[in-house]
Amino acid sequence: MNWRHPRRAHHMRRHLHRFGPWVMAGKFFGSGDTPLALLSLLEEGPRHGYDLMTAIEEKSGGLARPSAGTIYPTLQQLQDEGLVISQEEDSKRIYQLTDAGRTRVTENADRIKEIWQRAQDDEWGNWGDAMHPDALEVLKPAFRLMRTAVRSSVRSNDPDRADKVREILRRAADDIKALNGN
Repeated sequence: MNWRHPRRAHHMRRHLHRFGPWVMAGKFFGSGDTPLALLSLLEEGPRHGYDLMTAIEEKSGGLARPSAGTIYPTLQQLQDEGLVISQEEDSKRIYQLTDAGRTRVTENADRIKEIWQRAQDDEWGNWGDAMHPDALEVLKPAFRLMRTAVRSSVRSNDPDRADKVREILRRAADDIKALNGN
């Protein structure tokens, strides 16, 4: 495949903004994951919609920031399916699991674990800090480094170049982690 083909380059430029934390913020949940995530949070105890939105953001490390337009229709769907019930309490609608909801959580325990594990994944997880205003100070040089690494790999005739670049990046990541004692 010719990566320098004009149509391919246009396609790459069009979708470049979907890289890193920006792509993950929009795609943290796959098909059918949002209802399972909500059920797993309700397993911890009754909650209202806004609390569920903030819990998802916290538990995902900032990768998922669901809107009310996502959460409330999903809660209504879960209620229609008999998996949750709701009641008005202090002018807030509080949702809680039914026995059928608990069964659904148990049946999908592995998938639910995988959903929340994404936020801890070393490759893509934990991008919440990248959204901090002070992060720009290190994001610019990090993206310059990434650009240099990619260019070095794709413009080389050395079949081992990508492995060498990956090893350099892994060592750099280990050195940076060591600064925090991680």
